[in-house]
Amino acid sequence: MINPTMLFRIKNSWSRFTTSHPKFPMFLQAASKNNVIQENTVLEIKITTPEGKNLSTNVKLTNDDLALFNDLKEMAR
Repeated sequence: MINPTMLFRIKNSWSRFTTSHPKFPMFLQAASKNNVIQENTVLEIKITTPEGKNLSTNVKLTNDDLALFNDLKEMAR
């Protein structure tokens, strides 16, 4: 069962995050509207530390991944 208190904390944290980083939700909205997130799409994440170290990975999306994203989108409404 979902803990309502945790959902409230996540909602508040997301609000602070999007206030600090307004381009990120705009990026997600653009990706969603332009139908670029679909099966076999590759998502890549790259992290660069202040010291210049890099770490990156990627995933090729499956139908199960898309179902998870849709569930999260519905839960956010």
